Amino acid sequence: MPMQIILLERVAKLGQMGEVVNVKPGFARNFLIPQGKALRATKQTLADFDRRRVQLEANNLKAKEEAQKLASKVDGQNVVILRQASETANLYGSVSPRDIAAAFTEAGITLDRQQVRMEEPLKTLGVHRVTVALHPEVEVTVTVNVARTQEEADIQAGKASPLSDDDEDLDEGDNGIMEIEGLAELEAL
Repeated sequence: MPMQIILLERVAKLGQMGEVVNVKPGFARNFLIPQGKALRATKQTLADFDRRRVQLEANNLKAKEEAQKLASKVDGQNVVILRQASETANLYGSVSPRDIAAAFTEAGITLDRQQVRMEEPLKTLGVHRVTVALHPEVEVTVTVNVARTQEEADIQAGKASPLSDDDEDLDEGDNGIMEIEGLAELEAL
């Protein structure tokens, strides 16, 4: 049986501030109410919300403006996370929202793991685009470069060519192959 709640802030895929919506009781009791995102919709809480509505909207607007300022600094940023991986580029483990938030915090941008929006943890090497919700109404996209080494991360990001030091080795190997083919022709004569 659904429970009626009143939203104290915008909740994605649920509604805007002030809306009375029906949700499953467990979702309300275990997430929305403890997080301060909603209240149980009774006559008393509806009347209390109407009194506090102006203050809640002002607080929401202030938080949204701060998030938009931060969004201009965070949007498009990238971070490198080094992990061990197999030859097929599958990670031994995964990169979770907690890992991404910690990497950005080390880079000087404070993010909370709840702000990092991912369907599932990253399990492969490469450059991944991840959404960060700085506010219920402000989202930005950041880049997470998962690599085995810093050199590999630079190659994935396009900062270095994949065959920088190895070019000379390949040329010598090619000459060696040609010499062997030449020997085979000489022996045939």
